[in-house]
Amino acid sequence: MAKRKRMLRATMPDGYVKTIGPTSQPFTHYWRIVAVLENGKTEVFWGHATSLAEAKAKRTAAADAARQRGWRRYQFEIATLEEV
Repeated sequence: MAKRKRMLRATMPDGYVKTIGPTSQPFTHYWRIVAVLENGKTEVFWGHATSLAEAKAKRTAAADAARQRGWRRYQFEIATLEEV
């Protein structure tokens, strides 16, 4: 039997809304890294996870990426996905 496809939405603290789907994957959280590069430009990296623990694990990866890529600073955020 095919899994039902869902549309998911995450609302970030700054009001940005990300919609994911249709998907049959069991995603529960959305994560986002907003990085300020050495040249002052901004890059955004994002993904989704199947648990809060999986999403939180990306925080360590973000710190490693900041060191390796020489980001001036970055902000890491997690939001719960809601079915729409």
